[in-house]
Amino acid sequence: MRITKHEHACLELEQDGRKLIIDPGGFTLPLEDLHGLTAVVITHEHPDHWTPQHLDRLRAYNADVPVYATPAVAAAVPGVIAVHAGDTATAGPFSLSFHGGTHSVIHESIPVVDNVGVLVNDEFFYPGDSYALPKHADIALLAAPIGAPWLKIGEAMDFVLAAKPRRAFGTHDMTLSRIGLDMHRARLSWATEQNGGEFVALEVGDTIDL
Repeated sequence: MRITKHEHACLELEQDGRKLIIDPGGFTLPLEDLHGLTAVVITHEHPDHWTPQHLDRLRAYNADVPVYATPAVAAAVPGVIAVHAGDTATAGPFSLSFHGGTHSVIHESIPVVDNVGVLVNDEFFYPGDSYALPKHADIALLAAPIGAPWLKIGEAMDFVLAAKPRRAFGTHDMTLSRIGLDMHRARLSWATEQNGGEFVALEVGDTIDL
């Protein structure tokens, strides 16, 4: 399985010529070469994780592509499949399980929305906007949020320490300056290495193979 990092929180997974897109949001440029699209996962309703324009474009490549998302997104877009923590699905070569259930708190004045992290093929995990982890998972590769209004870097470090991934990279990063991004990467690199893992600094368009 090959993972490509796009802008901010958008990720593209490819296996056996089939593709899975996660969180194509408002900070992400229009995606190219979407033939072979098998499924789309949207972890929650915030616009930096999905937009109607992105979803329309993805569906134009394959009108019947399944889209898995929280109930709020499913209520807004016909044909989207609502998923909750504990649900599972299969899309082509991708087995999906959903975890967590709620977005991390930004501030007490801002409503907390549903959020589902996704574990793909029992080896790649992306939590969306939360620190929830799948129980008893052996995470080969973790996409770890690295910058957000809800994120404190010490808590992000604790999340990586708890996950114990064999490899990790930072995502959800468009809110950071270059200096801030490098600083936060260094912190998550330390946390990954504490359990013998390796942190990989992926730039936009970079790939990593499992």
